[in-house]
Amino acid sequence: MSLIKEFKEFAMKGNIIDLAVAVIIGAAFGKIVSSFVNDILMPPIGLMLGGVDFTDLVIVLKEGVEGVDPVTLNYGMFLQTVIDFLIVAFSIFMVIKVYQRMQKKEEAAPVPPAPPTLQESLLAEIRDLLKEDRNKSIPPLV
Repeated sequence: MSLIKEFKEFAMKGNIIDLAVAVIIGAAFGKIVSSFVNDILMPPIGLMLGGVDFTDLVIVLKEGVEGVDPVTLNYGMFLQTVIDFLIVAFSIFMVIKVYQRMQKKEEAAPVPPAPPTLQESLLAEIRDLLKEDRNKSIPPLV
């Protein structure tokens, strides 16, 4: 089998397509969460902490000199990234929890029995007739 044909079969499997869709949606969701944290959540938190902009929170390790930027630890950006992660992780947790609850409901639904086949119906009739004959031929005990 040629390499191109094998790759085509691999790429066209349903799981790969589902994974690609999930990655694209996840990337878009990550951008939404980042915007939520940066533009909606952090400004009021910074205001409550005395007008602090978290992106400006840095520790200067080495001052900048002419033409060279300072060396800094940007812990404010790190805090925003941690908050982004926590929101995304919690959102995914909730989606998985809802999905698992739906799966349990589907599993709990009883499957109705299949209607008997013609052969099963005929065998049941024969069984019933044999029971009737056996009951007729045995005299009652008194």
